[in-house]
This record gives sequence, C-alpha cells and structure tokens, in this order.
Amino acid sequence: MISKTLWKRECKANIKVILLFLLVLSLYSSLIVAMYDPKLGESLEMFKESMPGVFEAFGMSNPGSTLIEFIANYLYGFILIVFPLIFVILMCHRLIVRYVDRGSMAYLLSTPHKRSTIILTQLCMLAMGILILVAYVTILVIICGNLMFDEGIDLSAFLTLNIGLYGMMLFFASMCFLFACVFNETRFATGVGAALCIVSVLIQMLSQVGDKLENLKYVTPLTLFRPEEIIAMDQGALWSVGILYVGAILLFTLGMMIFKKKDLSI
Repeated sequence: MISKTLWKRECKANIKVILLFLLVLSLYSSLIVAMYDPKLGESLEMFKESMPGVFEAFGMSNPGSTLIEFIANYLYGFILIVFPLIFVILMCHRLIVRYVDRGSMAYLLSTPHKRSTIILTQLCMLAMGILILVAYVTILVIICGNLMFDEGIDLSAFLTLNIGLYGMMLFFASMCFLFACVFNETRFATGVGAALCIVSVLIQMLSQVGDKLENLKYVTPLTLFRPEEIIAMDQGALWSVGILYVGAILLFTLGMMIFKKKDLSI
C-alpha cells in the first residue's frame, strides 16, 4: 500500500515539473507531426546524402512513406527518448535522493508508515509521472495527425509503439531508481544512473553511424526499443518490449529491497 499523505504531497511538489515537460513535448510533438509531407521524402533524402552521419546518429535515416512511419522515425527515434530520460533522472533525484541528502528522510521515517510504504509511494509517483508524459504525447499526436492529415494514424500500431516507449522509460527509471536506493551520496545516487542513461544514448547514436560500430547497439538497452519494427508488429520487437518490462520490474524490486535494509545515516 502507498501513503496517501505522501502521495498528495509529491503530486503538489512535482506538478510544475510535469507540466513543464508536457509543454516541451507538446512543442516538439506537434512540430514533428506538422512537418510530415509524403512529398518531403526526396528533400530529406538529399539532406541525408549531404550529412549522412548526422541523420544516422539521430535515428533519422528513413523518413518513411506513411505518417506513422515518419513519426516513429523522427519523434520516437530521439526526441521522445532524450526528454523523458531527463525527466526520469530529475524525478529520481526529487523523489528519493534529495530526501536523503537533506536529511528529510528522517521526517518520513518518523511517520507511522514503513520504509516499504514510503519507497513504494515514491516508485508509483515516478511511474505515474512517466505514464502521464507518454499518454499525453499519444493523445496529442493522434489528435494532431487526424486534424492535419486525411490518412490519420494506425491506432493499433501507434498504441503498441507507445506501450513500448513506456516500457523503455520504465527500464531507464528502474536503473536510476536502483542507484538512488543504493547510494547515500548525491553524486553517486543521481550521477551513476544519469551517467548510464546518457552513455546508453551516446552508444546508440554511435552504433547507427556506419557498419563498423553497429555491434555497439548490443551493449545498450535502447536496442530493445525499435520503433519501426514495433509499428510493423514484428514479433521479435514485441518480445523485446516485454523484456524491458520484466527488467524494469526486477530492478525496481531490487531497489526497494536495498532501500528497506540500507543504513540511511540520518
């Protein structure tokens, strides 16, 4: 069970952060959808030929021939990975690390609630924050796509894509959550998880530039999230999404177990 009092407090404390990220995602998502033009493929191909490394690094090498393919490539290939990742890192710091760093965890532990209740509440707040971002972008893109273009969006494929995105973000959140529970010092509690997230993105970008570095993709969890294959309902890509959810659950569980037993030095 979660603490209703702590839940309400965290909702009030983090609503501005969530709204800020919703605003940023609104801007980029609507802009990318508005850029879609079936005739734009030739122009983008010319840009790609002039700057192939840049387009490949950001996962934009294939503009696609349909609206959902364009969105999956240009929105889900980089933008909807990086900004939610920043949100995840920030929220893990706000929900766990700063309480320990400021000594506020003593106040929380002085309440009648158990450690397990406190950390579960923070975990649920983190998961809900990510869900709000993903759900909002899903609805926004569907509305924009239907209003701007006659072809619309394949709802089944698009919803599956966003289930995959949520799984990817939960996995990164579980990594940050785990290290926030392991370490007491802020530089490690926030820094290790953040570093792993950033390195994962950089490795993914490098793996997409040329064949020589292609094998690097196997050392980053981002290789389990393949937007183009997900919208094509490729079975391997769907199983990969399932692995992300299982991995997230395991890491979240491990983090909670560590938090319940560790010395908080407060």
